[in-house]
Amino acid sequence: MKKGLLAVLALASVGLIDSIYLTYEHYSRIILPCSTSIFFSDCGKVLQSSYSTVFGIPLALFGIFYYCFLLISSLFILATNNRKGIYTLIILTTIGFVTSLYLVFLQIFIIKAICLYCMVSALISTSLFIIVQIVFSRERKMLALLKMALIYRYVIKKILFKIDPETVHNHTVALGEMMGKNNVVKNLLSKVCTEKNESLEQTIKGIIFTNPVGLAAGFDYEGRLTQILPSVGFGFQSIGTITNMPYKGNPSPMLGRLPKSQSLMVNKGFKNLGAATMVSSLSNLDFKIPVGISIGRTNTVALKTQKQSIEDIIQAFTAFEKSKVAHSYYELNISCPNLYGDITFYPPKNVSELLTEIDKLHLKKPVFIKMPIEKSDRETLGMLKVIADHSPAGVIFGNLQKDRKNPFLDQKEVRQFRVGYFSGKPTFTRSNELIKLAYRHYKKRFTIIGCGGIFSGKDAYTKITLGASLVQLITGMIFQGPQLIAQINIGLIDLLKKDGFTHISQAIGIRNKS
Repeated sequence: MKKGLLAVLALASVGLIDSIYLTYEHYSRIILPCSTSIFFSDCGKVLQSSYSTVFGIPLALFGIFYYCFLLISSLFILATNNRKGIYTLIILTTIGFVTSLYLVFLQIFIIKAICLYCMVSALISTSLFIIVQIVFSRERKMLALLKMALIYRYVIKKILFKIDPETVHNHTVALGEMMGKNNVVKNLLSKVCTEKNESLEQTIKGIIFTNPVGLAAGFDYEGRLTQILPSVGFGFQSIGTITNMPYKGNPSPMLGRLPKSQSLMVNKGFKNLGAATMVSSLSNLDFKIPVGISIGRTNTVALKTQKQSIEDIIQAFTAFEKSKVAHSYYELNISCPNLYGDITFYPPKNVSELLTEIDKLHLKKPVFIKMPIEKSDRETLGMLKVIADHSPAGVIFGNLQKDRKNPFLDQKEVRQFRVGYFSGKPTFTRSNELIKLAYRHYKKRFTIIGCGGIFSGKDAYTKITLGASLVQLITGMIFQGPQLIAQINIGLIDLLKKDGFTHISQAIGIRNKS
């Protein structure tokens, strides 16, 4: 970077001298010496044309300001390594390059003459643009992501948030599915939104995760986004939750927005197409990232007993275990709060009965259990103790916030919804507390996945430093935009470097040492 900045300083200094000379000659009204042996060369014709000034100000004077700004920005970056200074440099050199192209076009095709001094400035601007694009390629990507975020936040989201959320979700999934079938679109997205870095790559339970950020279950419950999510930057995804029998979803409303609370009201109740249909649609797909199948109890009043519910879950697992679906892991969702009946797997005895039957399947893929967040520490430890005696490889903290008086929930927004529970920021604190609790007591036994309230790289890093090996999100992406995934991964790389770590494994649980 230092060599690149020194090259920028050198070229900007030459450009500044060139612009000062042209400005001086303009106000002195001197016709510049210019070789006529070069084709089209006629400095006088160019510099005396109507295109040489803007509102009576010579373009050369603008050039002085341009190169001065470049010099100041470069020196500022050398002294502070400030990212805003780098963004400024990228924007300035891009403006300079585009302006130079326009001025060269004017000389060749409109004025039909070229000024050698102007061409020197154009060559310098082009060289500066190329150097900055190469040296600051990562910052260039970050700037592109920032622009995407601003467009989403202040334009797209304002439009989408005026439309029924379930309608937006359905159309978004349809668009994502269509984009996933177009290689050109996927490649373009990948160039901006994927951030591959060895410091983020992990192998967990034999599964390679190129980065730790996954799409949580509850968004792609029909498995239609598997082909586009890698291009958006996700390191893994969970499909579902899928149940043995299909379910059309709870009565409306199934989704709601709480902008002040940075939360979504969720009341879908395991809406999905059923295990048989999902097995059929996923069997012939190739997955570029690890894909998990989230499985839960069918949401129906027909399942009246604990035994029937367990049999229902076992049938769903069996359907996928016997299939040709190339999934990498399972999630067992025992924590959805929007199901019919009073069947619960929270008491240790109940979860033990369920896991005993799952153990008998001898599943080839690891299982991670999606945990509730409303239970006390004592109750959670009781569940973890039982789970540790069975086959699951890890736990996910956690699911929706059921406490309607949670301090992160705006009560006026909450009163809009008589049903459902809440995702996003209201889940963040309790999720972190339970990650910390599980890591302290079971770090050698469980892989922990952190889920809930992730809106930035810092949020994800908080969960990782408390003990999560992987993180999942949905709500943050809806509020911040799809570019958030790449921003989180870049943020994680920066935070690891800031703390002196070379790999994410060094940061897991680092702020949770007893």
